[in-house]
Amino acid sequence: MRKSIVGIFFIFSVLTSSIAQNALNIIQNMQTQDKAVGSATDAQRLPDAQLAMSVSYYPVTAGDIYTLGFAVGTNTVSYSIPVDSTYKLRIANLGVINCAGLTYLQLKSQVESLVLRNYPMGGVQFVLTAPSTFLVSVTGEVIKTAEQDAWALTRLSTIIKQNFTDYSSQRSVTIKSASGRTRNYDLYKAERDGDLSQDPFLRPGDKIIVNRLERQVKISGAVERPGTYELLEKENLKELVEKYGGGLAPLADTSRIELYRSITGKAGSGEKSYLNQSNIDENTELVCYDNIYIASYKELTPVVFVEGAINLKSDMTTDSETPEGSSRYAAQFNEGEDYAYFVRRNKNIFIPEADLEKAYISRGGEMIKLNLNDILYNASYTANVEMKPNDTLIIPFRQYFVSVAGAVANPGRFPYIPDRDYEYYVGLAGGFTSSNAHDSVILHDINGKKYSKKEFITPETTITARSNSFFYNWNRYAPTVTTVLSIVVSALSIYVTSQTL
Repeated sequence: MRKSIVGIFFIFSVLTSSIAQNALNIIQNMQTQDKAVGSATDAQRLPDAQLAMSVSYYPVTAGDIYTLGFAVGTNTVSYSIPVDSTYKLRIANLGVINCAGLTYLQLKSQVESLVLRNYPMGGVQFVLTAPSTFLVSVTGEVIKTAEQDAWALTRLSTIIKQNFTDYSSQRSVTIKSASGRTRNYDLYKAERDGDLSQDPFLRPGDKIIVNRLERQVKISGAVERPGTYELLEKENLKELVEKYGGGLAPLADTSRIELYRSITGKAGSGEKSYLNQSNIDENTELVCYDNIYIASYKELTPVVFVEGAINLKSDMTTDSETPEGSSRYAAQFNEGEDYAYFVRRNKNIFIPEADLEKAYISRGGEMIKLNLNDILYNASYTANVEMKPNDTLIIPFRQYFVSVAGAVANPGRFPYIPDRDYEYYVGLAGGFTSSNAHDSVILHDINGKKYSKKEFITPETTITARSNSFFYNWNRYAPTVTTVLSIVVSALSIYVTSQTL
Protein backbone atom coordinates (compact mmCIF):
# COMPACT_ATOMS: atom_id res chain seq x y z
CA MET A 1 0.00 0.00 0.00
CA ARG A 2 2.79 2.40 0.94
CA LYS A 3 4.60 1.67 -2.35
CA SER A 4 1.45 2.45 -4.31
CA ILE A 5 1.04 5.79 -2.57
CA VAL A 6 4.72 6.66 -3.17
CA GLY A 7 4.31 5.68 -6.82
CA ILE A 8 1.26 7.86 -7.22
CA PHE A 9 3.07 10.87 -5.66
CA PHE A 10 6.06 10.26 -7.92
CA ILE A 11 3.86 10.14 -11.02
CA PHE A 12 2.01 13.25 -9.84
CA SER A 13 5.30 15.18 -9.36
CA VAL A 14 6.59 14.13 -12.77
CA LEU A 15 3.27 15.06 -14.34
CA THR A 16 3.21 18.46 -12.66
CA SER A 17 6.80 19.19 -13.71
CA SER A 18 6.05 18.21 -17.30
CA ILE A 19 2.93 20.40 -17.47
CA ALA A 20 4.78 23.34 -15.92
CA GLN A 21 7.63 23.01 -18.42
CA ASN A 22 5.21 22.81 -21.36
CA ALA A 23 3.34 25.83 -20.07
CA LEU A 24 6.57 27.80 -19.62
CA ASN A 25 7.72 27.03 -23.17
CA ILE A 26 4.38 28.08 -24.67
CA ILE A 27 4.22 31.29 -22.63
CA GLN A 28 7.77 32.23 -23.63
CA ASN A 29 6.89 31.68 -27.29
CA MET A 30 3.78 33.82 -26.96
CA GLN A 31 5.71 36.63 -25.26
CA THR A 32 8.29 36.58 -28.06
CA GLN A 33 5.51 36.83 -30.64
CA ASP A 34 3.86 39.69 -28.74
CA LYS A 35 7.10 41.68 -28.68
CA ALA A 36 7.61 41.06 -32.39
CA VAL A 37 4.11 42.16 -33.33
CA GLY A 38 4.01 45.08 -30.87
CA SER A 39 0.32 45.63 -31.50
CA ALA A 40 -0.81 46.36 -27.93
CA THR A 41 -0.97 49.94 -26.73
CA ASP A 42 0.66 51.15 -23.51
CA ALA A 43 -2.77 51.29 -21.83
CA GLN A 44 -3.71 47.75 -22.93
CA ARG A 45 -2.47 44.69 -21.05
CA LEU A 46 -0.72 41.99 -23.03
CA PRO A 47 -2.28 38.50 -22.86
CA ASP A 48 -1.18 37.00 -19.56
CA ALA A 49 -2.00 33.40 -18.59
CA GLN A 50 -1.28 33.98 -14.90
CA LEU A 51 -3.59 37.01 -14.83
CA ALA A 52 -6.31 35.06 -16.64
CA MET A 53 -6.13 32.18 -14.14
CA SER A 54 -6.06 34.55 -11.16
CA VAL A 55 -9.59 35.83 -11.81
CA SER A 56 -12.77 33.81 -11.55
CA TYR A 57 -14.44 35.28 -14.62
CA TYR A 58 -11.90 34.62 -17.41
CA PRO A 59 -14.05 33.32 -20.31
CA VAL A 60 -12.90 30.41 -22.44
CA THR A 61 -12.08 31.99 -25.80
CA ALA A 62 -11.51 30.61 -29.28
CA GLY A 63 -7.74 30.53 -29.75
CA ASP A 64 -6.92 29.68 -26.11
CA ILE A 65 -4.37 26.91 -25.60
CA TYR A 66 -4.72 24.67 -22.54
CA THR A 67 -2.41 21.94 -21.27
CA LEU A 68 -3.91 18.71 -19.84
CA GLY A 69 -1.88 16.17 -17.90
CA PHE A 70 -2.77 13.09 -15.91
CA ALA A 71 -1.39 9.68 -14.95
CA VAL A 72 -2.42 6.39 -16.53
CA GLY A 73 -0.98 3.72 -14.29
CA THR A 74 2.74 4.38 -14.18
CA ASN A 75 2.71 6.51 -17.35
CA THR A 76 2.04 10.23 -17.67
CA VAL A 77 -0.05 11.82 -20.38
CA SER A 78 0.44 15.48 -21.22
CA TYR A 79 -0.64 17.42 -24.29
CA SER A 80 -1.95 20.79 -25.46
CA ILE A 81 -5.61 21.40 -26.29
CA PRO A 82 -6.43 24.40 -28.50
CA VAL A 83 -9.92 25.90 -28.53
CA ASP A 84 -11.34 26.52 -31.99
CA SER A 85 -14.42 28.51 -33.01
CA THR A 86 -16.72 25.49 -32.42
CA TYR A 87 -15.84 25.54 -28.70
CA LYS A 88 -15.87 21.69 -28.67
CA LEU A 89 -12.95 20.22 -26.69
CA ARG A 90 -12.00 16.58 -27.06
CA ILE A 91 -10.48 15.38 -23.80
CA ALA A 92 -8.17 12.51 -24.84
CA ASN A 93 -10.45 9.57 -25.71
CA LEU A 94 -12.66 10.25 -22.71
CA GLY A 95 -15.28 12.56 -24.18
CA VAL A 96 -16.11 15.97 -25.66
CA ILE A 97 -16.96 19.09 -23.65
CA ASN A 98 -18.87 22.07 -25.06
CA CYS A 99 -17.03 25.02 -23.46
CA ALA A 100 -19.00 27.85 -25.10
CA GLY A 101 -19.96 30.40 -22.44
CA LEU A 102 -17.84 28.73 -19.71
CA THR A 103 -15.20 30.41 -17.61
CA TYR A 104 -11.79 28.84 -17.19
CA LEU A 105 -12.65 27.60 -13.70
CA GLN A 106 -15.91 26.02 -14.91
CA LEU A 107 -14.13 24.26 -17.78
CA LYS A 108 -11.35 23.13 -15.44
CA SER A 109 -13.89 21.58 -13.10
CA GLN A 110 -15.60 19.65 -15.92
CA VAL A 111 -12.28 18.38 -17.37
CA GLU A 112 -11.05 17.20 -13.98
CA SER A 113 -14.34 15.43 -13.25
CA LEU A 114 -14.25 13.68 -16.63
CA VAL A 115 -10.67 12.47 -16.21
CA LEU A 116 -11.10 11.39 -12.59
CA ARG A 117 -14.19 9.35 -13.43
CA ASN A 118 -11.99 7.25 -15.70
CA TYR A 119 -8.68 7.48 -13.80
CA PRO A 120 -9.45 8.04 -10.11
CA MET A 121 -5.75 8.15 -9.22
CA GLY A 122 -4.80 10.15 -12.33
CA GLY A 123 -3.69 13.32 -10.53
CA VAL A 124 -5.21 15.45 -13.32
CA GLN A 125 -3.88 18.96 -14.05
CA PHE A 126 -5.54 21.42 -16.46
CA VAL A 127 -3.96 24.87 -16.97
CA LEU A 128 -4.29 27.79 -19.39
CA THR A 129 -0.92 28.20 -21.08
CA ALA A 130 -1.63 30.77 -23.81
CA PRO A 131 -4.66 33.10 -23.81
CA SER A 132 -6.17 33.88 -27.18
CA THR A 133 -5.51 37.07 -29.12
CA PHE A 134 -8.20 38.13 -31.60
CA LEU A 135 -9.23 41.07 -33.78
CA VAL A 136 -12.10 43.51 -33.30
CA SER A 137 -13.13 46.26 -35.70
CA VAL A 138 -13.70 49.90 -34.73
CA THR A 139 -15.87 52.08 -36.96
CA GLY A 140 -18.19 55.08 -36.77
CA GLU A 141 -17.18 58.49 -35.42
CA VAL A 142 -13.48 57.62 -35.08
CA ILE A 143 -10.26 58.97 -36.54
CA LYS A 144 -10.23 56.05 -38.96
CA THR A 145 -11.80 52.61 -39.24
CA ALA A 146 -9.37 49.99 -37.97
CA GLU A 147 -8.95 46.44 -36.71
CA GLN A 148 -7.22 46.13 -33.38
CA ASP A 149 -5.80 43.32 -31.30
CA ALA A 150 -7.62 42.34 -28.14
CA TRP A 151 -7.84 39.44 -25.70
CA ALA A 152 -10.51 38.21 -23.35
CA LEU A 153 -9.61 40.71 -20.58
CA THR A 154 -9.53 43.76 -22.87
CA ARG A 155 -12.29 46.23 -22.02
CA LEU A 156 -14.12 48.38 -24.54
CA SER A 157 -12.68 51.70 -23.29
CA THR A 158 -9.11 50.48 -23.78
CA ILE A 159 -9.68 49.99 -27.49
CA ILE A 160 -11.70 53.02 -28.54
CA LYS A 161 -10.59 56.04 -26.48
CA GLN A 162 -7.45 56.48 -28.58
CA ASN A 163 -9.60 56.62 -31.73
CA PHE A 164 -12.08 59.27 -30.56
CA THR A 165 -12.61 62.52 -32.47
CA ASP A 166 -14.00 65.77 -31.03
CA TYR A 167 -17.44 64.55 -32.04
CA SER A 168 -17.32 60.98 -30.68
CA SER A 169 -19.94 60.03 -28.12
CA GLN A 170 -18.86 58.13 -25.03
CA ARG A 171 -22.49 57.85 -23.98
CA SER A 172 -23.52 55.77 -27.00
CA VAL A 173 -21.11 53.08 -28.19
CA THR A 174 -22.60 50.08 -29.98
CA ILE A 175 -21.14 46.56 -30.01
CA LYS A 176 -22.42 44.09 -32.56
CA SER A 177 -21.29 40.59 -31.59
CA ALA A 178 -20.36 37.74 -33.93
CA SER A 179 -23.77 36.18 -33.19
CA GLY A 180 -25.53 39.33 -34.41
CA ARG A 181 -26.62 40.63 -30.98
CA THR A 182 -26.46 44.44 -30.72
CA ARG A 183 -26.12 46.41 -27.49
CA ASN A 184 -25.33 50.03 -26.58
CA TYR A 185 -22.92 51.01 -23.81
CA ASP A 186 -22.38 54.19 -21.80
CA LEU A 187 -18.70 54.65 -20.94
CA TYR A 188 -19.44 57.71 -18.80
CA LYS A 189 -21.39 55.54 -16.36
CA ALA A 190 -18.48 53.12 -16.20
CA GLU A 191 -15.97 55.89 -15.46
CA ARG A 192 -18.06 58.10 -13.18
CA ASP A 193 -20.33 55.59 -11.43
CA GLY A 194 -18.10 52.50 -11.56
CA ASP A 195 -20.70 50.53 -13.53
CA LEU A 196 -18.33 48.16 -15.32
CA SER A 197 -21.23 46.48 -17.09
CA GLN A 198 -21.07 49.56 -19.34
CA ASP A 199 -17.42 48.84 -20.18
CA PRO A 200 -17.55 45.16 -21.18
CA PHE A 201 -14.79 42.72 -22.03
CA LEU A 202 -14.49 42.24 -25.77
CA ARG A 203 -15.07 38.96 -27.60
CA PRO A 204 -13.87 37.57 -30.94
CA GLY A 205 -15.76 39.00 -33.91
CA ASP A 206 -17.04 42.09 -32.05
CA LYS A 207 -17.75 45.10 -34.25
CA ILE A 208 -17.52 48.38 -32.31
CA ILE A 209 -19.48 51.36 -33.64
CA VAL A 210 -18.79 54.77 -32.04
CA ASN A 211 -21.79 57.01 -32.48
CA ARG A 212 -21.73 60.79 -32.89
CA LEU A 213 -22.45 62.94 -29.85
CA GLU A 214 -25.72 64.87 -29.79
CA ARG A 215 -25.34 67.38 -26.94
CA GLN A 216 -22.14 68.40 -25.24
CA VAL A 217 -22.01 71.32 -22.79
CA LYS A 218 -19.42 72.85 -20.51
CA ILE A 219 -19.73 74.03 -16.93
CA SER A 220 -17.08 76.01 -15.06
CA GLY A 221 -16.72 78.20 -12.02
CA ALA A 222 -18.16 77.46 -8.58
CA VAL A 223 -19.08 73.78 -8.94
CA GLU A 224 -17.29 70.81 -7.46
CA ARG A 225 -16.50 69.10 -10.76
CA PRO A 226 -16.17 71.62 -13.60
CA GLY A 227 -15.74 70.09 -17.03
CA THR A 228 -17.29 69.26 -20.39
CA TYR A 229 -20.11 66.73 -20.31
CA GLU A 230 -22.33 64.91 -22.78
CA LEU A 231 -25.96 65.16 -21.72
CA LEU A 232 -28.59 62.52 -22.32
CA GLU A 233 -32.10 63.25 -23.59
CA LYS A 234 -34.18 65.41 -21.20
CA GLU A 235 -31.11 66.28 -19.10
CA ASN A 236 -30.58 70.04 -18.82
CA LEU A 237 -29.26 72.73 -16.44
CA LYS A 238 -30.35 71.05 -13.20
CA GLU A 239 -28.66 67.75 -14.07
CA LEU A 240 -25.59 69.58 -15.36
CA VAL A 241 -25.12 71.41 -12.05
CA GLU A 242 -26.24 68.81 -9.53
CA LYS A 243 -25.30 65.52 -11.22
CA TYR A 244 -22.46 66.14 -13.62
CA GLY A 245 -20.94 69.16 -11.89
CA GLY A 246 -21.16 67.46 -8.50
CA GLY A 247 -23.24 70.27 -7.02
CA LEU A 248 -22.53 73.89 -6.19
CA ALA A 249 -19.31 74.88 -4.44
CA PRO A 250 -19.76 76.40 -0.94
CA LEU A 251 -19.24 79.98 -2.17
CA ALA A 252 -21.29 79.69 -5.37
CA ASP A 253 -23.22 82.83 -6.21
CA THR A 254 -26.32 81.54 -8.04
CA SER A 255 -27.51 85.08 -8.67
CA ARG A 256 -24.67 85.44 -11.18
CA ILE A 257 -24.86 82.53 -13.63
CA GLU A 258 -23.72 83.18 -17.19
CA LEU A 259 -24.87 81.20 -20.21
CA TYR A 260 -22.90 81.61 -23.42
CA ARG A 261 -24.66 80.02 -26.37
CA SER A 262 -22.42 79.68 -29.41
CA ILE A 263 -25.01 78.00 -31.62
CA THR A 264 -28.06 80.25 -31.87
CA GLY A 265 -29.28 79.54 -35.38
CA LYS A 266 -28.64 83.19 -36.19
CA ALA A 267 -25.80 85.02 -37.88
CA GLY A 268 -23.04 86.16 -35.58
CA SER A 269 -20.76 84.66 -32.99
CA GLY A 270 -23.27 83.71 -30.33
CA GLU A 271 -25.02 85.35 -27.41
CA LYS A 272 -24.74 85.60 -23.64
CA SER A 273 -27.58 85.53 -21.16
CA TYR A 274 -27.74 85.69 -17.37
CA LEU A 275 -29.44 83.09 -15.18
CA ASN A 276 -30.04 82.51 -11.49
CA GLN A 277 -31.15 79.84 -9.01
CA SER A 278 -34.67 79.76 -10.42
CA ASN A 279 -33.28 78.64 -13.78
CA ILE A 280 -31.62 75.69 -12.06
CA ASP A 281 -34.85 74.80 -10.27
CA GLU A 282 -36.82 75.06 -13.52
CA ASN A 283 -34.19 72.98 -15.34
CA THR A 284 -33.61 75.45 -18.18
CA GLU A 285 -33.06 73.70 -21.49
CA LEU A 286 -29.54 73.57 -22.90
CA VAL A 287 -28.33 73.07 -26.45
CA CYS A 288 -25.12 71.62 -27.82
CA TYR A 289 -21.94 73.58 -26.98
CA ASP A 290 -23.62 75.78 -24.35
CA ASN A 291 -21.12 77.12 -21.82
CA ILE A 292 -22.29 77.69 -18.24
CA TYR A 293 -20.25 79.76 -15.78
CA ILE A 294 -21.27 80.05 -12.11
CA ALA A 295 -19.64 82.93 -10.26
CA SER A 296 -18.27 82.71 -6.73
CA TYR A 297 -18.61 85.12 -3.84
CA LYS A 298 -14.86 84.81 -3.57
CA GLU A 299 -14.57 86.86 -6.76
CA LEU A 300 -16.06 89.79 -4.83
CA THR A 301 -13.16 89.74 -2.35
CA PRO A 302 -11.46 93.18 -2.39
CA VAL A 303 -8.21 93.56 -4.30
CA VAL A 304 -5.15 95.74 -4.35
CA PHE A 305 -3.02 96.28 -7.41
CA VAL A 306 0.73 95.69 -7.43
CA GLU A 307 2.73 97.10 -10.30
CA GLY A 308 6.30 97.95 -11.24
CA ALA A 309 9.40 95.85 -10.57
CA ILE A 310 7.66 92.52 -9.97
CA ASN A 311 7.95 89.02 -11.42
CA LEU A 312 4.51 87.68 -12.25
CA LYS A 313 5.86 84.21 -13.12
CA SER A 314 6.78 83.52 -9.50
CA ASP A 315 4.50 81.48 -7.23
CA MET A 316 2.09 83.92 -5.66
CA THR A 317 -0.14 82.93 -2.81
CA THR A 318 -3.23 84.74 -4.08
CA ASP A 319 -5.80 83.27 -6.43
CA SER A 320 -6.20 85.93 -9.10
CA GLU A 321 -5.21 85.20 -12.67
CA THR A 322 -2.95 87.68 -14.49
CA PRO A 323 -2.08 87.66 -18.19
CA GLU A 324 1.52 86.67 -18.84
CA GLY A 325 3.75 89.66 -19.54
CA SER A 326 1.63 92.10 -17.56
CA SER A 327 3.37 94.42 -15.07
CA ARG A 328 0.20 94.95 -13.05
CA TYR A 329 -1.19 92.33 -10.72
CA ALA A 330 -4.60 92.24 -9.01
CA ALA A 331 -4.14 90.55 -5.62
CA GLN A 332 -7.00 89.56 -3.36
CA PHE A 333 -6.82 90.20 0.37
CA ASN A 334 -9.00 89.83 3.45
CA GLU A 335 -10.60 92.72 5.29
CA GLY A 336 -8.31 94.01 8.03
CA GLU A 337 -5.12 92.60 6.48
CA ASP A 338 -2.05 94.86 6.64
CA TYR A 339 0.70 95.42 4.11
CA ALA A 340 3.39 93.91 6.32
CA TYR A 341 1.70 90.51 6.20
CA PHE A 342 0.89 90.82 2.51
CA VAL A 343 4.44 91.82 1.50
CA ARG A 344 6.06 89.04 3.54
CA ARG A 345 3.62 86.51 2.09
CA ASN A 346 4.48 87.59 -1.47
CA LYS A 347 8.16 88.47 -1.13
CA ASN A 348 9.12 86.26 -4.07
CA ILE A 349 7.48 88.59 -6.60
CA PHE A 350 10.06 91.37 -6.18
CA ILE A 351 12.85 91.31 -8.77
CA PRO A 352 16.49 92.28 -7.99
CA GLU A 353 16.05 95.62 -9.79
CA ALA A 354 13.24 96.64 -7.42
CA ASP A 355 13.91 99.73 -5.29
CA LEU A 356 12.16 98.46 -2.17
CA GLU A 357 13.07 101.50 -0.08
CA LYS A 358 11.15 103.83 -2.36
CA ALA A 359 7.94 101.79 -2.67
CA TYR A 360 4.70 103.62 -2.02
CA ILE A 361 0.92 103.18 -1.97
CA SER A 362 -1.30 105.20 -4.27
CA ARG A 363 -4.69 105.63 -2.59
CA GLY A 364 -7.24 108.05 -4.07
CA GLY A 365 -4.63 110.59 -5.15
CA GLU A 366 -2.68 110.24 -1.87
CA MET A 367 0.85 108.82 -1.85
CA ILE A 368 1.79 106.77 1.24
CA LYS A 369 5.48 105.86 1.50
CA LEU A 370 6.21 102.25 2.42
CA ASN A 371 9.77 101.07 2.98
CA LEU A 372 9.59 97.39 2.07
CA ASN A 373 13.17 96.76 3.20
CA ASP A 374 12.07 97.49 6.78
CA ILE A 375 9.07 95.19 6.45
CA LEU A 376 11.10 92.31 5.00
CA TYR A 377 14.38 92.55 6.89
CA ASN A 378 13.84 94.57 10.06
CA ALA A 379 12.61 92.32 12.88
CA SER A 380 11.67 95.35 15.03
CA TYR A 381 9.35 96.85 12.38
CA THR A 382 5.99 97.55 14.00
CA ALA A 383 4.18 100.17 11.90
CA ASN A 384 1.20 98.53 10.20
CA VAL A 385 -0.55 100.04 7.20
CA GLU A 386 -3.98 98.54 6.61
CA MET A 387 -4.84 97.46 3.08
CA LYS A 388 -7.78 99.19 1.39
CA PRO A 389 -9.72 98.10 -1.69
CA ASN A 390 -8.28 99.37 -4.99
CA ASP A 391 -4.99 100.51 -3.45
CA THR A 392 -2.05 100.43 -5.86
CA LEU A 393 1.29 99.33 -4.43
CA ILE A 394 4.02 100.82 -6.63
CA ILE A 395 7.42 99.10 -6.70
CA PRO A 396 9.88 101.44 -8.50
CA PHE A 397 12.83 100.15 -10.46
CA ARG A 398 16.26 100.87 -9.06
CA GLN A 399 18.03 102.97 -11.73
CA TYR A 400 21.71 102.38 -12.47
CA PHE A 401 23.96 104.52 -14.63
CA VAL A 402 27.17 104.23 -16.65
CA SER A 403 29.62 107.15 -16.85
CA VAL A 404 31.42 107.96 -20.10
CA ALA A 405 34.35 110.42 -19.97
CA GLY A 406 37.40 111.44 -21.99
CA ALA A 407 37.65 111.63 -25.74
CA VAL A 408 33.94 111.44 -26.60
CA ALA A 409 31.64 114.07 -28.07
CA ASN A 410 29.22 114.33 -25.11
CA PRO A 411 30.66 112.97 -21.82
CA GLY A 412 28.09 112.19 -19.15
CA ARG A 413 26.05 109.57 -17.24
CA PHE A 414 23.68 107.30 -19.12
CA PRO A 415 21.02 104.80 -17.93
CA TYR A 416 22.35 101.28 -17.51
CA ILE A 417 20.97 98.64 -19.89
CA PRO A 418 21.92 94.98 -19.21
CA ASP A 419 23.96 92.97 -21.72
CA ARG A 420 25.52 95.94 -23.54
CA ASP A 421 29.21 96.46 -24.36
CA TYR A 422 31.27 99.66 -24.17
CA GLU A 423 30.48 100.63 -27.80
CA TYR A 424 26.79 101.04 -26.90
CA TYR A 425 27.53 103.62 -24.20
CA VAL A 426 30.21 105.42 -26.27
CA GLY A 427 27.53 105.71 -28.95
CA LEU A 428 25.16 107.30 -26.43
CA ALA A 429 27.96 109.79 -25.67
CA GLY A 430 28.17 110.81 -29.33
CA GLY A 431 31.07 108.59 -30.30
CA PHE A 432 34.83 109.03 -30.08
CA THR A 433 36.47 112.34 -30.98
CA SER A 434 39.46 112.55 -33.30
CA SER A 435 41.84 112.56 -30.33
CA ASN A 436 41.06 108.85 -29.74
CA ALA A 437 42.85 106.25 -31.83
CA HIS A 438 41.88 102.58 -32.14
CA ASP A 439 38.85 102.87 -29.80
CA SER A 440 41.11 102.98 -26.80
CA VAL A 441 39.12 102.88 -23.55
CA ILE A 442 39.71 102.10 -19.88
CA LEU A 443 36.91 100.43 -17.89
CA HIS A 444 36.55 100.68 -14.11
CA ASP A 445 33.73 98.90 -12.27
CA ILE A 446 31.84 100.29 -9.29
CA ASN A 447 34.74 99.29 -7.02
CA GLY A 448 37.39 100.94 -9.22
CA LYS A 449 38.71 97.66 -10.58
CA LYS A 450 39.72 97.51 -14.25
CA TYR A 451 38.17 94.90 -16.53
CA SER A 452 38.32 93.93 -20.20
CA LYS A 453 36.37 95.82 -22.84
CA LYS A 454 35.36 92.43 -24.29
CA GLU A 455 33.01 91.90 -21.33
CA PHE A 456 29.51 93.30 -20.90
CA ILE A 457 29.33 96.56 -19.00
CA THR A 458 28.22 96.31 -15.35
CA PRO A 459 26.17 98.93 -13.43
CA GLU A 460 28.01 102.11 -12.35
CA THR A 461 30.97 101.40 -14.63
CA THR A 462 33.15 104.35 -15.69
CA ILE A 463 34.28 104.28 -19.33
CA THR A 464 37.21 106.58 -20.10
CA ALA A 465 38.08 107.19 -23.74
CA ARG A 466 41.77 108.00 -23.97
CA SER A 467 43.22 110.89 -26.00
CA ASN A 468 46.05 108.96 -27.62
CA SER A 469 46.20 110.19 -31.23
CA PHE A 470 49.70 111.48 -32.19
CA PHE A 471 48.47 113.39 -35.24
CA TYR A 472 45.66 114.99 -33.21
CA ASN A 473 48.18 116.36 -30.68
CA TRP A 474 50.63 117.36 -33.41
CA ASN A 475 47.95 119.31 -35.32
CA ARG A 476 46.90 120.95 -32.08
CA TYR A 477 50.36 122.33 -31.16
CA ALA A 478 52.01 122.58 -34.61
CA PRO A 479 51.12 126.28 -35.28
CA THR A 480 52.68 127.40 -31.98
CA VAL A 481 55.82 125.34 -32.57
CA THR A 482 56.11 126.70 -36.14
CA THR A 483 55.81 130.31 -34.94
CA VAL A 484 58.48 129.82 -32.27
CA LEU A 485 60.85 128.18 -34.76
CA SER A 486 60.31 131.02 -37.24
CA ILE A 487 61.24 133.63 -34.60
CA VAL A 488 64.34 131.64 -33.64
CA VAL A 489 65.43 131.25 -37.28
CA SER A 490 64.90 134.97 -37.96
CA ALA A 491 66.92 135.96 -34.91
CA LEU A 492 69.77 133.67 -35.91
CA SER A 493 69.75 135.11 -39.46
CA ILE A 494 70.03 138.68 -38.15
CA TYR A 495 72.82 137.69 -35.80
CA VAL A 496 74.80 135.93 -38.51
CA THR A 497 74.40 138.94 -40.89
CA SER A 498 75.58 141.41 -38.28
CA GLN A 499 78.70 139.37 -37.57
CA THR A 500 79.60 139.22 -41.21
CA LEU A 501 79.43 143.03 -41.61
